[in-house]
Amino acid sequence: MKEVRIHARAGQGAITTAGVLGSAIFKSGRYSYAFPYFGAARMGAPMNAFLRFDEKQIRLRSQVYEPDFVLVIDRTLTYGYNCFTGLKENGVVIIDDEKENLSAYEGLSSSQKIFAVPASDIAYQTIGRKLGNTTILGAFAAATGEVSLEDLFAAIDERFAGKGAIADKNKEALQKGYDYIKENY
Repeated sequence: MKEVRIHARAGQGAITTAGVLGSAIFKSGRYSYAFPYFGAARMGAPMNAFLRFDEKQIRLRSQVYEPDFVLVIDRTLTYGYNCFTGLKENGVVIIDDEKENLSAYEGLSSSQKIFAVPASDIAYQTIGRKLGNTTILGAFAAATGEVSLEDLFAAIDERFAGKGAIADKNKEALQKGYDYIKENY
């Protein structure tokens, strides 16, 4: 079983991120289970979303404490929280930041990888809002190979059914996140 922990602030699309990624993984023939965790339900409050996926059914229902993958949608959370706590050896972090800033993130071992993608900037250019969650999903696909772009596109179409322009813009942001990782790492 593989586990994903998503760090964001309420309103930044962490629950959507987990749901879209889980749906895409399910489309690939694997089982997935996505769920959120948050304290006070207010816009801007730190929160987490989680995803587990496996070849067999998933019965575990606790939070994810030792993730294989960490997605950081809001880099400011790394200042007050240790977003990388419990990251497994050979774990992967995808963070919304500039590649030049990677040296600021300490505490990772040499076997753990961190990828920065300017997800909010890409989202602003494509979607018109600084919500980098779908850009992060594209970066995740490129950095890990755990999910295909085709399955992510299908999951976005499903999530934003009947909202053609929104789905198209999110797919464009996803593609740009994917391309950014392929071109820069």
